[in-house]
Amino acid sequence: MQKKQPNMNAGAAILFVIFSLLFFILIFRFVSLQVTGETHGQSLVAKAKQKYAKENVIEASRGSIFDRNGEVVAEDTTAYTLVAILDKSVTENPKKPKHVIDPEKTARELAKHIDMEESEIYKRLSKKGSFQVEFGKAGRDISHQTKREIDELHLPGITFQREKKRFYPNGVFSSHLIGYVENEKGKDGKIKSSGKLGIEASLNEKLNGQDGSVKFDTDLFGYLLPNAKKEIKPAKDGDNVYLTIDKKIQTFLEDAMKKVDKEYSPKKIIAVVADPKTGDILAMSQRPTFHPKTREGLEKSWHNEITETSIEPGSTMKIFTLAAAVEEKKFNPNELYQSGSYKVTPKSQAIRDHNYTGWGTISYLEGIQRSSNVAVAKLVSEKIGFDKYREYLDRFGFDKKTGIDLPNETKGKILYQWPVEKITTSYGQGTTVTPIQLVQAATAVANDGKMMKPRVIDKITESNTDKVVGGTDPKVAGNPISAETAKEVRDILETVVTAEKGTGRIYNIEGYNVAGKTGTSQIPGPDGRYMTGRENYIFSFLGMAPKDDPKLVMYVAVQQPELDEMTNGAVPVSEIFNTVMKSSLQYLNIKPATSEKATSDKIPAFEGESADSAAKALKAQGLIPVILGEGKNVTGQMPEPGSVLLEGEKVLIKTDGKMTVPDMTGWSLRDAMKFSQISGMNLNKSGTGYVSKQSIQPGAPVKKGNFIIVDLNTPEEQYEEAKKKESKEAEGANQSPGGEVREEDVSD
Repeated sequence: MQKKQPNMNAGAAILFVIFSLLFFILIFRFVSLQVTGETHGQSLVAKAKQKYAKENVIEASRGSIFDRNGEVVAEDTTAYTLVAILDKSVTENPKKPKHVIDPEKTARELAKHIDMEESEIYKRLSKKGSFQVEFGKAGRDISHQTKREIDELHLPGITFQREKKRFYPNGVFSSHLIGYVENEKGKDGKIKSSGKLGIEASLNEKLNGQDGSVKFDTDLFGYLLPNAKKEIKPAKDGDNVYLTIDKKIQTFLEDAMKKVDKEYSPKKIIAVVADPKTGDILAMSQRPTFHPKTREGLEKSWHNEITETSIEPGSTMKIFTLAAAVEEKKFNPNELYQSGSYKVTPKSQAIRDHNYTGWGTISYLEGIQRSSNVAVAKLVSEKIGFDKYREYLDRFGFDKKTGIDLPNETKGKILYQWPVEKITTSYGQGTTVTPIQLVQAATAVANDGKMMKPRVIDKITESNTDKVVGGTDPKVAGNPISAETAKEVRDILETVVTAEKGTGRIYNIEGYNVAGKTGTSQIPGPDGRYMTGRENYIFSFLGMAPKDDPKLVMYVAVQQPELDEMTNGAVPVSEIFNTVMKSSLQYLNIKPATSEKATSDKIPAFEGESADSAAKALKAQGLIPVILGEGKNVTGQMPEPGSVLLEGEKVLIKTDGKMTVPDMTGWSLRDAMKFSQISGMNLNKSGTGYVSKQSIQPGAPVKKGNFIIVDLNTPEEQYEEAKKKESKEAEGANQSPGGEVREEDVSD
């Protein structure tokens, strides 16, 4: 036993040393923590606060968007998503189940409240291995009323997830201007609203606001400590945005566009209504469009066509060419010129009027009324001058963006290098502009020379205080012409709508004097050349009313509508312009003008009257009579009494004498068909467009039942035929830098 004692003493000594070291380290660590309050470089106090201090987020509400009168356009609302819990493990008390226990009954009851077949609901509720299931579109955006009704059923396992949703009470309502909102997960993992397109995108930060928070201390189990202090940082709700849009006028526009879109199935429609005194955009829409809630239709067009897409304006551009000529005192309405074709230089390619042949020697006033390309070409080339005209393009703002408060605005491109480009720009071909640039420029004509910058935001206010914190005031963008010039241009443009030869007669609105200009611009095809065919155009009208003191400016363009042989491209445009303009003027309490002019284009009955008196009555009404037969008394007419005429139509008067075949060169198919009906001859046609040839010579006697064949050609086909006859030298002299000869405008 004594031999083992030294070993035991040595072991005890070693243990003593080890425990002494551990005790020393413990004491040192304890003292160190007391002195520094840190471990591994981290504050223990902070760690304790982090563990026992709780922080809850106070969500900020996204600001609302209103129209100019305070009507809600977009706002946040509470929505619910229907959820079914299938996992049995969530049920702790079998008497109070928290999962779906009877899929058949649950499916039957839910089918009464959501848009989903009972069988599909049952299929989802019977899904094996799932913790929970949702019900797709049918189970999202559940209203509070529907939620309450489902809650009252006390269906085990059926619950709801509450979330904020953006609500658009008007549905499709200037959707590309307003935009839409998506919920996205941020870097911090929080779900935030993010605006896409339009105002929702450009003012996203102002609309979103800033979340707040509340902090408080808890015990180990998360319960609030007695007398614990709370640190509250209030949420700052998003600002409210008031637009210049007028809900009533926007609704007029949406309804009219919906009707035309359904009837004519065009590739595109764009329309803008503005107040020329302030530049306020009162309505703006396009087709295709989309529903901001469901996003249905969004894949067809992601752009605001009015601000982000440039187009060739066609003959609406003649408004500003005319204004430049009047301002420079170079426009004499009674001066005569030869219409039909015009060469800028002796070797240049000829530009032609839209009917190819022209109307002989006519006045410049008639040239504007007929939308003569030659008239404006001569004004620019021979009277205004190319350099001076270029200055007016700048004055009217066609070389820069308008600065409208919408995202991604673009601008057109002025082609002004070659002589032919300078001429074609005067009537809206080659050079491109955006629709909003056209509207801005038109305000100068409507507002006595003051061109107003377009705006869509009136003011931005704080949600809680209504304090104005942003917005824009009406701003003059320039003074391109004088008040006297603006008035004279409006007077001339009124005759485009009222004159016998005016291309805009279809835009005549009963009770209101309209001034404006038609446009029919070509569309470049995939190969860079212009498309052909009677429907492959952008048909448009830029007008204002009332003419003497315009309250509204409106631009409408319809691209490639599907037209039957009896309908021209102005019809769908007029169905939008006339309806919206008249309804809006009445809504704004603009009293109709008192005028001695005919307020209707309805044709009276002439049967039994003399042919001369019938012709005089039609001319007085601004219509074009065509007398058929050598008699003196009227025995028939076409169109029939009470009919309403469209742009460029003729009234055929049949007399009691011998009837001969008229010269139908240049007639529309509609007019040729009227002759067939009133004469009893059978009509056959070849091609589309306007009559270029007829099988029976003019002056030949009419024989009922005989066939008459007419060849139809579109203006561009006539132009192409003429172009082939021109010399190679003339063609080569007007090659563009890329080697392509530019085709000329066939717009009206």
